[in-house]
Amino acid sequence: MAPNTNTIINELSAALGTQNVATSRRKTQYYRKGWRSGEGEALCVLFPQTLMQYWSALKICVGHKCIIIMQAANTGLTEGSTPSGNQYDRPVVIINTLAMNTLILLGQGKQVLSFPGTTLHTLEKTLQPLKRAPHSVIGSSSLGATIVGGVANNSGGALVKRGPAYTELALFAQVNEDGELFLVNHLGIDLGESPEEILHNLEQGNFDTSLAIHGDLSSHKASASDYIDRLKDIDADTPSRFNADPSRLYEASGCAGKLAVFSLRLDTFEVPEQTQTFYIGTNNERELSDLRREILTHFVHVPEVAEYMHRDMYSVSKEYGKDTFLSVKHLGTDAMPRLFAIKGRIDAMLNKVSFLPKYLSDRFMQLIAKCFVNHLPHRMEDFHQRFEHHLILKMSDNGIAEARTFLPEFFAKQENTGGFFECDDDESSAAFLHRFAAAGAAIRYQTLHSKRVGEIMALDIALKRNEQDWVERLPENIQSQIEKSLYYGHFFCHVFHQDYILKKGANPSEVKAAMLALLDERGAKYPAEHNVGHLYKADAPLQAFYRSLDPTNTFNPGVGKMSKHKRNCACCV
Repeated sequence: MAPNTNTIINELSAALGTQNVATSRRKTQYYRKGWRSGEGEALCVLFPQTLMQYWSALKICVGHKCIIIMQAANTGLTEGSTPSGNQYDRPVVIINTLAMNTLILLGQGKQVLSFPGTTLHTLEKTLQPLKRAPHSVIGSSSLGATIVGGVANNSGGALVKRGPAYTELALFAQVNEDGELFLVNHLGIDLGESPEEILHNLEQGNFDTSLAIHGDLSSHKASASDYIDRLKDIDADTPSRFNADPSRLYEASGCAGKLAVFSLRLDTFEVPEQTQTFYIGTNNERELSDLRREILTHFVHVPEVAEYMHRDMYSVSKEYGKDTFLSVKHLGTDAMPRLFAIKGRIDAMLNKVSFLPKYLSDRFMQLIAKCFVNHLPHRMEDFHQRFEHHLILKMSDNGIAEARTFLPEFFAKQENTGGFFECDDDESSAAFLHRFAAAGAAIRYQTLHSKRVGEIMALDIALKRNEQDWVERLPENIQSQIEKSLYYGHFFCHVFHQDYILKKGANPSEVKAAMLALLDERGAKYPAEHNVGHLYKADAPLQAFYRSLDPTNTFNPGVGKMSKHKRNCACCV
């Protein structure tokens, strides 16, 4: 141990209690390893139970010049909330924020205040009786992802109207260029002056819970309220949303753990009175391009959701996402965060046993799923056989009538060869559960076939809004190294998830570099909604944003493939 690490541990234990400071490799392993990849060493993992403990831990870590890595549910896909390797110049401390999970309603639920550990799932359940909805209701919310994590990492989500997770109203701690820790209250709520007073009043609820804005923050947004207009600009030569969009980088929004966020203020959204899902299939990708442009140009009401799946992704999700589908259907989303946490701990323990196969829990769940009959509705299965491209389109309220008028006319055109059907409730639920299971299914496929296939390489990309040739066509030198290409995504936003199972022996770094070069030629942006983490190089504007938030490189150093070493001022690289 370095000379001062015992002192650091002792001070943190006194401030948080020894039960909230984990130091052994066994107890910290789960928190030092990313969900898909990434791992590194850490002096300890902290579990503050209150905002005041959180503040105390930050003061101790900053006082001892420790590296601080912020972590919530650790569901990120780009290694952004764990250490990456061991090439750090200072002790690394991980602060896990999940215990601080208070949610406060403002203006009878028109806005919320989220503490750092509050999950999207909690938000969704809290808002349901109020007929309000959060920014995102599909995806990693069922894995326990947090509201703050989504905002900090530019999470996109599947809901067409709402854009990326975004707010300009936040309470956060920051380290200035002199190495001093200070607290910034930009919530627009009067909580007092000193950090201790602010945090006490917030935690005790001693403040006005109306929608009133205190101070000069009245013009600041609590959501990406301009997103629909941006989406409808279909001839724009830029993507509708992507991780490093300078217009979406503001303090906590897009901070990637470069700040210690204590609370966020966010808008919520009205729940539609009525929804209807339409399942669309075609063998001609241009038909989906034309459909997207027609709807965004001429509809008064844009869709709630427009999710794309390629036939190959449909097949993999059907077989390797079946257990996820059935778990959500029969156990509900309430059980999912706990089930995934238990699974992660079981894998971490069993993977250490040399004579057992790796990821035994995946193999067991796959075996159990095979015992059940086909879980997908007949009409979806029929479209799977007939069509290469699938689109799940959900309309709401007056938009339903627009779709019912438009879709028959669209597919009646002589040049269009696809088709659609209106889903009943069971078909709608199955379509979205099937899409939800897709990302985990790709990982499961690679895990179970790891002896004969290479690594999995996952990209999430944003194409230009005016891009009509959206289907990827890879040159032979890249295609020859890929066992399976799996495509799915948020079609109207032109954000696509592209999972590649490489052939055995293929070099992932070389394949990825070649693919990113092709994306650059197409004017695409990446990553689109999962943050750069430690897997992507941050471009110049994003690097400048990170340095402005964290001039001494105290928080999450190395993110965006930047330096892991201490800086002395914001201008230093």
